[in-house]
Amino acid sequence: MAGIWFTAGAPPRPPGEIATLEFSTKDQFAKFPTVSNPPTFALLRSRKLCNSNPRNLITAAFITIMAEAGLTRATFAKLSPHPYLLANLEPSSQDIPPARSNGRAPDEARTPEVNLSSLSHAHGSSLVRIGDTTAICGVRAETILTTNIPNYRASNTESELRDYDLLVPNIELATGSSPQNLPGGPPSTLAQTLSTRVYSVLHSSKLLDAADFRIWHTQTADPTTADDDEMRDADAEDPDEFSDERQVIAYWVLYIDIFFISLDGNQLDAAWAATLAALRDTKLPQARYDPDRELVICSRKSPKPLSVNGFPIACTAVVFTGKETDRPTEGKYWVLVDPDTLEESLCDETLTVVADCTGGATRILSVSKHGGTVLTPEHLRSKQLLGLVEKRWKGFADAMST
Repeated sequence: MAGIWFTAGAPPRPPGEIATLEFSTKDQFAKFPTVSNPPTFALLRSRKLCNSNPRNLITAAFITIMAEAGLTRATFAKLSPHPYLLANLEPSSQDIPPARSNGRAPDEARTPEVNLSSLSHAHGSSLVRIGDTTAICGVRAETILTTNIPNYRASNTESELRDYDLLVPNIELATGSSPQNLPGGPPSTLAQTLSTRVYSVLHSSKLLDAADFRIWHTQTADPTTADDDEMRDADAEDPDEFSDERQVIAYWVLYIDIFFISLDGNQLDAAWAATLAALRDTKLPQARYDPDRELVICSRKSPKPLSVNGFPIACTAVVFTGKETDRPTEGKYWVLVDPDTLEESLCDETLTVVADCTGGATRILSVSKHGGTVLTPEHLRSKQLLGLVEKRWKGFADAMST
């Protein structure tokens, strides 16, 4: 029987270069469960297979395999996720840079890929891929008469989007995107939470103008001439000019459906990026009200794009503390940007920052932190965190501009 080892920070060796430790019996192998065992440490030092610092050896792992078998980085990460991640983040040699189980640096995010107009039956759509996390978003526009809105009041304020629920996001994870999200299942708690957070960011960022959602109607003395009225957009005329005759008769309602095709962590960043890209791709048809039939008639001619304010991007990171509990090990911790599923399962503290760096100035729109006690208000205001957010924003801006 042979045991294969890996040193802190070093990737697994090719099959022909695997260093092995030979044991004559199973009982001998059972005596070497961890490197904290003094005989194991002595044996490793005699073989010159590791650093002489016992503190670095605590994170080493032994896996029983055949000597000729080869293990990849992903295999080690699955068999012993926590020790392997710690071994890579705290390498035994200063010549080896800290890395994560997936090979990325702690502050390195996966490169996003964005495609627009992916769905032909939607008014706007997008497909966003971040590593193995893929989300597709479709925006469907429908009209609703003001007479069908409970407690409607003709105020024409920016709060109309929230007051009348004109933005309806919905996230679907039960698409077979992961083993935990099989098709046909009910909406999970995570899916409902993500929908709520996307809804919150939509309104808090003031991404859309309420004026784009209003459908105006000008009443005439002769009702028979209503069909001859020109279609007018929300901002085509000054509403104050027609305050006596012109009124909002209906609104556009946007149903934002987000489906995850595959899921490998960082769902919120992918969902929000897909939402933002789809809204930037959305074009609303011209609409007018027909008083005879008491309904809104739409025309596909000259559709008008939505006015999207700014370019807010969500940046999520998790905090790895080096122990399987939520208490830091000797005060050490690592902030991992754009976590995958494995890293999310090993971390209890999550931070999400929504920022807009349009025009060269960084504006923090929202900060959300869940779990853990490592990150303090000083950390949240640090230049290091601001730099991570700006770098993430630029990555999405480049992906959506191409």
